[in-house]
Amino acid sequence: MTFRQFAFRNVTRNMRLYTAYFLSSMFTVMVFFTFSIFAYHPVLSGDNIQSSAALALSVSKWVIYVFSFFFVLYSMSAFLQSRKREFGLMMMHGMTVRQLRRMIFLENMIVGSGATLSGIGLGVIFAKGILLAGENVLALNEPLQFYFPFKAIVLTLISFLLLFVLISLFISTVLRSGKLITLIHSNRQPKPEPKASLLLSLLVVTLLGISYFLSLRASGLSVVLLLAPVVIMVSIGTYLLFTQLSVYLIRKLKAREQLFWRRTNMLLLSDLAYRMKDNARSFFLVAIISTVSFSAIGALYGFQSMINGALTQKNPYLFTYQSLDGDSKVQAHIQLIDESLGRAGIAAEKTGLELNYYKAMEGRTMVLVKQSEYNHVAELLGLNPIRLTAGKAAVVDFGLSREGEEMLNQPVELQSGIIIEADQAIVSWAVRGVSGYYVVPDEWIGKLGQLLKVSRYYAWHGAIGQPGAEKAGAKLTNELPYDEQYTFYALEYLTSKTNDGFGPVMFIGFFVGIVFFVSAGSFLYFRLYSDLDEDKQKFRAISKLGLSDKELRRILNRQLSLLFFAPIVVALIHGAVALTALSHMFQYSIFRESLLVLGLFFVIQVIYFFIVRLFYTRQIRSALAG
Repeated sequence: MTFRQFAFRNVTRNMRLYTAYFLSSMFTVMVFFTFSIFAYHPVLSGDNIQSSAALALSVSKWVIYVFSFFFVLYSMSAFLQSRKREFGLMMMHGMTVRQLRRMIFLENMIVGSGATLSGIGLGVIFAKGILLAGENVLALNEPLQFYFPFKAIVLTLISFLLLFVLISLFISTVLRSGKLITLIHSNRQPKPEPKASLLLSLLVVTLLGISYFLSLRASGLSVVLLLAPVVIMVSIGTYLLFTQLSVYLIRKLKAREQLFWRRTNMLLLSDLAYRMKDNARSFFLVAIISTVSFSAIGALYGFQSMINGALTQKNPYLFTYQSLDGDSKVQAHIQLIDESLGRAGIAAEKTGLELNYYKAMEGRTMVLVKQSEYNHVAELLGLNPIRLTAGKAAVVDFGLSREGEEMLNQPVELQSGIIIEADQAIVSWAVRGVSGYYVVPDEWIGKLGQLLKVSRYYAWHGAIGQPGAEKAGAKLTNELPYDEQYTFYALEYLTSKTNDGFGPVMFIGFFVGIVFFVSAGSFLYFRLYSDLDEDKQKFRAISKLGLSDKELRRILNRQLSLLFFAPIVVALIHGAVALTALSHMFQYSIFRESLLVLGLFFVIQVIYFFIVRLFYTRQIRSALAG
């Protein structure tokens, strides 16, 4: 048997440990290859108008490539940890450190080459379906015909073979430092009892509590301002959760004798503290990566829903037109819009109001709207009318702006000496794109001094989805001027263009998020199976004391459930808070979308858990029967 055959048989003998690594790597290669297929497609490459989508796909595949480097590095470290006794026996029988390094290099290259070729092969097999799906998601005007992706194959093959070579050489450097010997003999040293600090455990509750409170209470643009500090606090809190609080709670449970001595709790709790401490970094990594995955996919799905829902809700008009200067062109523009609606057979009711501009003493410009005109528009949209207090005004915001809250109860003196003060702040989409304007009694207009200018705002309100609305909007958008003096907005045309631009982002974000999630699940698999040999010895010894099959099943179920779901549940909570904060930011509920995304990931994790538990339990039982 040659040395290469020996390395190959090592891979086949350790198939249970290499399976998740192989499948995860293969999936990552396939996603990288998929992005390369799109990036090099004739329709998307070159100077084509869709080249921006190809650029985004190209950047994303290199993001996945960099992530793959750290994923493979972590995986190989897990393999070294789990095979320490095997390496020690080989060295005891005369294998040199150099031969050991060569063996690990060959094993990693065998698995890496297999994963690379398999990923490319699956990508080629499903290339037609992938291109068809991408054509619909990316909202392209031209069909993506199948082509033989020679450049994508070469790029993927070279990139990932180079990645596995670099990882293998890095592992060789680690082995050369002598750390492997320490790793081999580390299992002979008794582990000290895990300790946890009460102060650091309380810090976990404080950090996560403050982060959740700030995230759930924030709204509008304040969500963006809180992003950096909240992420830092959540990251620190999550790390301390697994290293300190979990160990502290387990020790408190062990101190309760009635609970500790009940049935098989002694076996579960005695080992659980060590497991949590040993796997704390892995659990932290899984929780953070999963949170990023959940939040990214949930946010993208929520954005897509918001584009098709919030744009209609916050901009309920089919068309809007505003002129900042009332000149002779305005009536011609209005007539063109009316005629276009008539020719297209679009049913819409026209309304409008005047925006009156006044100069204030401090140099700012104030925009005032008559109460009757605002309430007429609000009635058309089904909004609540504004009822003014005697001698007071109301300030109105649109969209994310909260300018009105800052202007509340702040007297403003006009150049004429008249003071205007708002005692209520309202968020309304009655006037699209205008924020911080005052709604005042009708009789005030004309008595407040000289007007700077008057802008007329027109809106056409009708049912969404009427045939010809998008086409008419596109035609008017091209014909009407759009500058500082004139603005025209066509709802369905803009929604369509926004969806077209969002397609590549959704496509990329979904695949990147799935790669992260699959990798996080693989991390759990690696950590679980790295302790398999120790578990075999432990349960073999306990079974001699009379451990029944039912008790063994109960212990394994509880232990695997806690270790498998602890980081995922934490990630689900983090993701739910993040998506809730996102919905507060845009004042649009994405509860249904968040529930669907988080629920789907949880179901996938449950299925993955049952599969892993089946094989893990089978390994333990085979060791007891042997």
